[in-house]
Amino acid sequence: MSTIAYIKFNQNQLEKIGNTIVYLSQNIPHLSKTKLLKLLYILDEISIKKSGLPFLNLKYKVWKFGPVSEELFIDLSSETKLLEDYIEKNSDDGVNYIHPIVDFNDDEFSDNDIDLMDSIIEKFGNKSAKELIAYTHRVNSPWYNTAKENDVLELLESETINNTEYLIDMSQLIAHDDRKRGIYSDYIEIN
Repeated sequence: MSTIAYIKFNQNQLEKIGNTIVYLSQNIPHLSKTKLLKLLYILDEISIKKSGLPFLNLKYKVWKFGPVSEELFIDLSSETKLLEDYIEKNSDDGVNYIHPIVDFNDDEFSDNDIDLMDSIIEKFGNKSAKELIAYTHRVNSPWYNTAKENDVLELLESETINNTEYLIDMSQLIAHDDRKRGIYSDYIEIN
């Protein structure tokens, strides 16, 4: 079997991503693939807004259903093995659901990280995938701004296209805050 070319995560990143997904799937019943992908984005968005630091530091592209980490979308949509040590996927009535196969390991997480995940679960855990998509599509959100700046907003909203290669610049979340912008810039430069 050939190596999958899209994998760009080091072991520490993969462990944090895998355990984040385990934590979310242990605490949110019937966690669908789409809902999970939106929650991972929301974790990064809110983390950057709060501290200037991304939670997972994933790269998000502008797709029809909102910001998407293409690598995770591919893994969650296929039989690839990126997350096989953390979760299993099953389909029910055409919806893909995520289930943990290991216990959450908090080695990669600070108390603030756990608090942030808990607040995301509390605020967004009971929302449907459609509601989370609407949240990520809100006017002036990074997804909305990037789609509009690149003249694809109407094409995505009318479903003329499903995805783009445009990456969302998460620094726009903190453009007004010099201190957080500096923290974010330093973090991105190192990672």
